Amino acid sequence: MIIRLYFLSLWSFIDPIYFAFTRLQYLHSKQHFSIFRVRLTKYKGRNVTLSDGTQIKKNDLLVKIHLHNVRLYKEVMFQSNSISRGKTIYRMVQQSFPSLADYVQHHPKQEKIKGVIGITMINKGIKKLGFETAEPKNHYYIWLKKLTQIPIYFLFASDLKVNHVKRQKPTYLFMSKSQLMKKYRQNHPSTISH
Repeated sequence: MIIRLYFLSLWSFIDPIYFAFTRLQYLHSKQHFSIFRVRLTKYKGRNVTLSDGTQIKKNDLLVKIHLHNVRLYKEVMFQSNSISRGKTIYRMVQQSFPSLADYVQHHPKQEKIKGVIGITMINKGIKKLGFETAEPKNHYYIWLKKLTQIPIYFLFASDLKVNHVKRQKPTYLFMSKSQLMKKYRQNHPSTISH
């Protein structure tokens, strides 16, 4: 726990710098909590066809989601039970989707937005949230993302064995705009903070 607290302190210092250089935006809502930070991105991976028929191709416009991990970890850091920690994370992510749907629905480029994309090494429960998965194929990209995801994995995973970490693979998370709206759209006001 002490090592993780030191690491969290360091990460809390680095996070604002990271935020400033990544063009991320916070999602704010008067009615809904949001743990997401987002930005528009052009997809650069292989073609993917989602279960509802949505085709994601190179240069398609997607909303890339990032969890605000420092904030998230502060919520769960004193929960020693990995099951209760996982339930808390799941609930916080689930509660963030209405704000994301509102962001997409009211975005000036909403007609061009195909869906949502994320990448993670912790993927339990993601299908219940409405995500579909795909593995990146570019080995350099996999290693780069693995390096950037290890700190997140270190803070949240209950098993920190080196061999276990080595076996983890970054996974793309996709959700079509249609699925996002069908599952999470609600009529509520929201604002976007830059």
